[in-house]
Amino acid sequence: MPVRKRNALGQIIYSDEALANLAGIIAMECYGLVGMASKRATDGLVELLKRENLSKGVKIRWDGEEVIIELYVVVEYGVSISAVASNIIENVKYQMENLTGLRVNRVDVTVHGIRV
Repeated sequence: MPVRKRNALGQIIYSDEALANLAGIIAMECYGLVGMASKRATDGLVELLKRENLSKGVKIRWDGEEVIIELYVVVEYGVSISAVASNIIENVKYQMENLTGLRVNRVDVTVHGIRV
């Protein structure tokens, strides 16, 4: 569901895929993150996504006018998973709000795997 943001000069329409790509790019800048994982890791196999498919590791949902972002990630072995997840949450929330002007309700991080 695309969201419309209006101002005095007109309107901006954000598609869910554009927001998912932006969230994936922001998350990939965080230390300790190896990559994004596919949302459909039901059979136990985690697919590490390439840079052009980052949106497949992100789910965008809406709570009224606020966005909820779910990230599916693979972290680096030897780092504190909670520290990496907290860094991702803070970074994605801050940058998404500043870049788009949308209000981020919450950011959920699901760790699908650990890579050496």
